[in-house]
Order: sequence, then C-alpha cells, then structure tokens
Amino acid sequence: MSRGRPRDTAIEGRLLAAAAEELRNGGYDGLSIDRVAERAGVAKTTLYRRWASKAELVVALITTMREEVPFEPSDDPRADLTRLVSTIAAGLSSTPTSLIADLAAAAARDPRVGESVRALWSERHRAVTAVVAKAQQAGVVLDHVAPAVLVDQLVGPLYYRLLVTGEPLTPEYARTLVVSVLGPEESP
Repeated sequence: MSRGRPRDTAIEGRLLAAAAEELRNGGYDGLSIDRVAERAGVAKTTLYRRWASKAELVVALITTMREEVPFEPSDDPRADLTRLVSTIAAGLSSTPTSLIADLAAAAARDPRVGESVRALWSERHRAVTAVVAKAQQAGVVLDHVAPAVLVDQLVGPLYYRLLVTGEPLTPEYARTLVVSVLGPEESP
C-alpha cells in the first residue's frame, strides 16, 4: 500500500516544459532549479521529490524528447532514411546551437546525462540500422556496407555542420546526404 497522494502528471509536464525553456534560454550550465520551479509554479521541494539533481531533471527531459520523436519505417527504405535525416536536420535547426553544444558537453562531463543521451540515440540507431539492413535486402544499399556505419555517415554530417561549419541544415542537404551515401535513385 502506497502512502500519500499519487504524483500529479500535469505538474511533471509543467516542470519538464519549464526545464526545456530554461535550457533553451541558458543552456545546461545556466539551468537553474529555482527558475524551473518558479516557471512551473511549484515549490522547489516538489521538483526535488521527482528529480534529485539538475542532471536527473535533464535526463527526464531527454527521455521525454525521445518519446516525442517516433520513427515508423515504411516499405520504402530510401524514403525512410531521407525522412529521418530531414527530421533530424529540422529538429537541430529549430534548436539553439548553443543548447546542442551544451548538452553534448554535459553528456561528456556528467555520466547520467551521457547515459541518457546515448540511450536516446541507441534506440533510434537500432531502428535506423534495421531500415538500412532492409535496404540491403532490397538492393538499395550494397552488401559490403555496415548498416551501423552508414547510419553514422548520414547523421554525423548534420552535427558537423551544426557545431563546426555553421552551414544550414536544409531539406536539400538532407536529401543530398542520402543520395551521397546510397547513390542516386535508379529510374524505372
């Protein structure tokens, strides 16, 4: 038998939304538990009952983000990969670059955040790797290509552009990545 009131999921939603806004405004290092609680309209103790630290709060937020971006493969692996790369590019483009850099740095410094970020991509990587394996069976991807490496070749350049060169992540670039990795689509 449990004691006390059950957790209010609406409060958790407000706290996670407030944390996301604080991350967008100040990055990981600037994330303040006090401001998150204030923005969500709750006491700090309410936040700390759910997450004992800033890192745990960010882990919960990343987990929520993972659930909000489903990947549903179809019968067309090329279209699936193009859609996935385009979706990742659009998501990265709509997120402040400093936040992506802060989260990458936090993942490198804080094991809990790092585990969560890796879990976020691990699930997605497995799903996309399965699409690549299916594309190999369909003859879209050459047999000698390692599916996991191909996925890295599709997604890695997005982060390189975002964090290193600063060039735009356009839908055209996403399509070009897929073509450069898979080759041009053959005409019937």
